[in-house]
Amino acid sequence: MTITKSLKATKRDGTGKGVARKLRQSGRVPAVLYGSGLDALHLTLDAMEVEHLFAAISVENTIVELDIEGEKQTQQTLVREIQAHPVKNSLVHVDFLRIQKGVAVDVEVPVHLVGTPIGVKQHGGVLEQIIHEIEVRCIPSMIPESFEVDVSGLDIDDALRVSDLVFEEGVTPTIEKERTVCQVAPPRAVAVEGEVAETLEPGEAAEPEVIGDSERDEE
Repeated sequence: MTITKSLKATKRDGTGKGVARKLRQSGRVPAVLYGSGLDALHLTLDAMEVEHLFAAISVENTIVELDIEGEKQTQQTLVREIQAHPVKNSLVHVDFLRIQKGVAVDVEVPVHLVGTPIGVKQHGGVLEQIIHEIEVRCIPSMIPESFEVDVSGLDIDDALRVSDLVFEEGVTPTIEKERTVCQVAPPRAVAVEGEVAETLEPGEAAEPEVIGDSERDEE
């Protein structure tokens, strides 16, 4: 159930913007490891390796096992924050949280919708996914990979809420249970026609909007 991936890291002594800039110029990404009542460790990561890893996993709920150079034991962690360059989109800094066996953590688990709803297949409705990740609390060994939600039975105006999902024992959602995960909306064209019809008297036809000279001047 729980996914674990490995990543190599190296300790660093210096901190600050100047040190971080030089590290990034040399192909390294600054990082910090904290939590569990221990001192924070300042680390560096290989930029290509960490970017490749993050592109291949669900960062929010994957345990990243840090293999720190010079340390005998690896550190099990969760990624808690990723900072990226606003223009280049390259990694600027990564925060890791130490986790302990048997100690509950809060994670976000992706929601995957499975199947085609009846309301879409037979009545031309539109499937709308409102929530893409669900926050849960559980011990590290129980972290779900994802929630697979079967939507094939949904008709027009039907919805699935967090309370409709099945959570394994030991996995507790921390999001409101009445929140809507997904719903099937009426066909777009039908909805628009209905709105127009409501504004007209019986037998009255819709007239095109005419823009006056003053309005053209304002535009």
